[in-house]
Amino acid sequence: MPEAAAAVAVIKKRLLDAGCNVPIIGDFHYNGHVLLTKYPECAAALDKYRINPGNVGAGQRRDEQFSTICKVAVDHGKPVRIGVNGGSLNQELVMRKMQENTDRNLGKESEEIITRLHGAFRRCNLQSWRWRAGCATTRLLFRARLRARGI
Repeated sequence: MPEAAAAVAVIKKRLLDAGCNVPIIGDFHYNGHVLLTKYPECAAALDKYRINPGNVGAGQRRDEQFSTICKVAVDHGKPVRIGVNGGSLNQELVMRKMQENTDRNLGKESEEIITRLHGAFRRCNLQSWRWRAGCATTRLLFRARLRARGI
């Protein structure tokens, strides 16, 4: 981990020296609080932090570790994006809410719900494919720019 943390500042400098001003975002899972406090050069070099609240610990430790990352962000003047996808959620909370929904009588059969969701997912997948194709094109253009600059 020390080599990777030290490399962030070097990568940032090389990009800036090459005239490539792109943000470098730290996406933290499980040990971000350790990384950012133990390697302040890395914390300073990153442009933004991304936190998945469900992946920073459990119980009291989760709150402490999450707070530590946020404090480092404030100390370095960095914005924070807090993940909200399924993997980012507190799994204890998810399980409790799922059980609450199971215990409720929603007045619909499982088959009806599945049929409705299937149609919605089919529409989402088409939109998602178009978005991914756009992202792939952007990545190819970015790589070409880096190669042209000798990076």
